[in-house]
Amino acid sequence: MRLKPPVCSLLSPWFSRSHERREVRRSPVAAYSVATAQDSVRRIGVSAADVPQRISRPAPLRPENPAARAEPNARSESEKVRHLPLVDTFAREHTYLRISLTERCNLRCTYCMPEEGVPLQPTDALLTVDEILRLVRVFASRGVTKLRFTGGEPTLHPELGRLVHESRAAGLAEVGITTNAIALRRKLPALLDGGLNNLNISLDTLREDRYTRITRRLGLQRVLETIDLALELGAPRLKLNCVVMRDFNLDEVTDFVAYTRQRAVDVRFIEYMPFDGNQWNDSRMVSMKEMLENIEERFGFLEKVQDGPNDTAKSYRVPGYAGQIGFISSMSDHFCGSCNRMRITADGNLKVCLFGAAEVSLRDAMRDPDTTDHDLERIIEQALSRKK
Repeated sequence: MRLKPPVCSLLSPWFSRSHERREVRRSPVAAYSVATAQDSVRRIGVSAADVPQRISRPAPLRPENPAARAEPNARSESEKVRHLPLVDTFAREHTYLRISLTERCNLRCTYCMPEEGVPLQPTDALLTVDEILRLVRVFASRGVTKLRFTGGEPTLHPELGRLVHESRAAGLAEVGITTNAIALRRKLPALLDGGLNNLNISLDTLREDRYTRITRRLGLQRVLETIDLALELGAPRLKLNCVVMRDFNLDEVTDFVAYTRQRAVDVRFIEYMPFDGNQWNDSRMVSMKEMLENIEERFGFLEKVQDGPNDTAKSYRVPGYAGQIGFISSMSDHFCGSCNRMRITADGNLKVCLFGAAEVSLRDAMRDPDTTDHDLERIIEQALSRKK
């Protein structure tokens, strides 16, 4: 059976992994066959002149002079590189990591997976809690400041609270989750106490009948109550992710805008990625331009909100409203040039580009007892050197 790719990494893990059998590296540290970053660049067809000087030559895995480690004030090249950010050949600093905690989900959204679900991998093929936290610490040591746990549905992971708490303890400034909020209500207070400071809730409709139709489950009222609870508890950075489809919820875009009048939420409208059975079908896709025109027809002038340098959403606000809206225009106006994201699948494969097929197994590397954290860093650097 051929599955539809889901709309966005914000919503599901299935698009972050290939459904075809693939080979991944089994060695913890592949032989570093590229002497300089320029060599890596030539392999992906970029001019050597475009390579930033800061990554012109990777540091050796170990100090060439063992005696240097005995000098307390001497820092080896490998120690210095730990303090450098993760930079690709286009000088993009990668500060944002997404980790899928599980392949399981308690909904069956029509654009994401078939009603019967998808085959799940055995538990021992997935990352353990300790492996996840090890990766969090490694990435944090190299400048990652923002982490998001996704799924499947991350609230189904029994150790979500521990993962949030220990990730904040690792020094990350921002730890968030993307959730459908069906099972979030009882867990939310403890998650906020543990340091959760970014909450994305996937919600494509405000109407009960449509919610049931698209998710194949009941639960809209529970989700809306959880949103109100999050606001009551003072959850920071509360966002609602809404995938807009022409034949489903285009007429609700203005209802979502009205929803922000007295609620300090950020509703983000996501352009539907028009694939149907792996075939291009743009009849359901609604562009940011069209959505914006519909909103302005009802609400008039919108204030432009200042976007951050790596923001995927273009943000606006209705004057006087408590919340705001944004558009993720992944189809009509992509944002690859400012990409600072990396993703790790539930089974431990690193993807440096959501739309690329290339993956490298960090899980297999970690399960080799000889692999050090610095070895993991080197694997990550190699993957980034091939990012386009």
